[in-house]
Amino acid sequence: MIDIALNEGSLSFEFDSVEFAEKYDDWRHYRGVFNSACGSSKAVDFVVSKGGTLWLIEVKDYRTHARTKPSDLADEVMLKVRDTMAGLVSAAYVGVDADEKRTSRSALKKRKLKVVLHLEQPSKPSRLFPMSVDPADILMKLRQRLRFADCHPTVVDRAKFPNSLGRVSSI
Repeated sequence: MIDIALNEGSLSFEFDSVEFAEKYDDWRHYRGVFNSACGSSKAVDFVVSKGGTLWLIEVKDYRTHARTKPSDLADEVMLKVRDTMAGLVSAAYVGVDADEKRTSRSALKKRKLKVVLHLEQPSKPSRLFPMSVDPADILMKLRQRLRFADCHPTVVDRAKFPNSLGRVSSI
């Protein structure tokens, strides 16, 4: 078990006592093979393994910039989870990077999958920085769209990040 710190945007994630924690969307296999072959596939930000659980974590930080994409956030997360799961299978079989191949094989052996949307929004919404997403609404939509992977996805922020995984702070 190791402790790993990873950054995403202006957030620092410190994962405690995990088997691995990696920025999946930076993987050589995802960027050079899977995304090229599948055409505009999506990827979650982090894949993390702890115990018998594989965590797929997508990070959205709307503290300084509101969401401007026209697509629904739940649909976007669903596509990222689906494509990441497929990309992990691909990397396990035809990955060229030995570390990525080993990590994906380890990930696929996990007995449980948890999907987490880490959603940061302004702590005091205003006209200039309104709340972009209703957390209760996005959670309901995620439960509907992610039934194929995790019937109980979670939506968290820095204060609600699972203690069992570690902690999150602003950079």
